[in-house]
Amino acid sequence: MAYSKTLASSILAMMFLAPSILATDPDPLQDFCVADLDGKTVSVNGHPCKPMSKAGDDFLFSSKLTKAGNTSTPNGSAVTELDVAEWPGTNTLGVSMNRVDFAPGGTNPPHIHPRATEIGIVMKGELLVGIIGSLDSGNKLYSKVLRARETFLIPRGLMHFQFNVGKTEAYMVVSFNSQNPGIVFVPLTVFGSNPPIPTPVLTKALRVDAGVVELLKSKFTDGF
Repeated sequence: MAYSKTLASSILAMMFLAPSILATDPDPLQDFCVADLDGKTVSVNGHPCKPMSKAGDDFLFSSKLTKAGNTSTPNGSAVTELDVAEWPGTNTLGVSMNRVDFAPGGTNPPHIHPRATEIGIVMKGELLVGIIGSLDSGNKLYSKVLRARETFLIPRGLMHFQFNVGKTEAYMVVSFNSQNPGIVFVPLTVFGSNPPIPTPVLTKALRVDAGVVELLKSKFTDGF
């Protein structure tokens, strides 16, 4: 009898939950869902959609990546993002792009994209591309100098970097399988978090003196 009551309760629970389960779909349900970046409601897998009548006729096109970024930065590089915030037409489609420009000796510091795999092509110059495997791989570094028209692949969640080893400016274009791949810059995350990671934690983890940690923290007080 107890088993029958439990079974009946489970069936009733499933009946009540069924509408909410069936109300979602992992795939887009319309041709386009141009992001309404000013929308106040929360959507399941992106921003709420603008009515197609108000979307305009240029949401499928962008010229933003045609312009080089300003590489006069501490890293000697500049990232031009083309995610859903910059290109609302990508909303719910699971794609985005970046352009990264490098001065000679410039670097795109070690970082992680927590929500996307990355594929890229060097458009100009010579870039050292490095990917660090997980602990399962023994933290192995996979690296190669790539030149114009050569490509690279970075699995989701793995730390990686690029460094301009050439004597001229360089740039690359990358694509992601997410409209918002996210980014975690390792140096900025460790030494410039808000609030800061306690110094004793970092001295123990990095096996250095507190003075070294405080010096490194001072380099990231204003971000990148």
